[in-house]
Amino acid sequence: MSKILVVGANGTVGQELVRILRSEGKTVMEATSKTQLRAGQVHLDLTRPVGIPSALTGIEKVFLLSPPGYTNQHELLGPVIDQARASGVKKIVLMTAMGANAIETSPMRQTEIKLERSGVRYNIIRPNWFMQNFNSYWLPGILAQNQIALPVAKAQGSFIDTRDIAAVAAALLGSDRFDNQDFDLTGSEVLDHDQAAEILSRVSGRKISYQDISAPVMLETLLAAGLPRPYAEFMLVILGFFKEGYSARTTDSVQKIMGRAPIKFEQYAQDYRKAWAPGSAKG
Repeated sequence: MSKILVVGANGTVGQELVRILRSEGKTVMEATSKTQLRAGQVHLDLTRPVGIPSALTGIEKVFLLSPPGYTNQHELLGPVIDQARASGVKKIVLMTAMGANAIETSPMRQTEIKLERSGVRYNIIRPNWFMQNFNSYWLPGILAQNQIALPVAKAQGSFIDTRDIAAVAAALLGSDRFDNQDFDLTGSEVLDHDQAAEILSRVSGRKISYQDISAPVMLETLLAAGLPRPYAEFMLVILGFFKEGYSARTTDSVQKIMGRAPIKFEQYAQDYRKAWAPGSAKG
């Protein structure tokens, strides 16, 4: 039976992707930078780099994305694409981000180009901002201050549920129907953060509001949270793109690949409501 390597298996998308693939009876190897391995895991540290040839031994298909906190995606992922070709990998599904192809010289786009020219069958998926940011990255501010504080003014986004991203990735790994195509993945509706806060408030029972903040304040917050300065500055750049309206576009990619509409923000809020419920933390 063929094996699928999932890079980023501990992330929000990766964990769900592993669950889906295994529920379908697929043999999955989870890449991890940890050295203590359990069954179904393989050691791979892209930041050093260590373990690339062994991780790809016997692998037929790969789900690939860059480790969080790094902006040099082309340097981290390029060796994986090279080794995948050399090892006879038949297909790679690469996840970057919506807008990654806007600037040909950007690290994400350079990674995409390398994959496109590799000769390996591929798909590229570029998701918009995750709904799950509200129960992860933005959660401390919600629990401590009942606030979503971001420098994006009244701009809207077509947020996507990471469960949809994982479902799309699983479908692309399991079929050659859409080979050598790229897809921007979005939800089917656009919301600003006031609207998102209203939905979260109504569903969770916690009064949550949105506060527009300046970019310097956001930078201080990100650095205080432990993000490396280059990545924090990168976050400000992409938040700036959000503020300028580039995240409000919707696509039909989820519908096209999955044959169903994307998960709505209301459903996401219902499914994760315990994350923000009164009593989750002071507030």
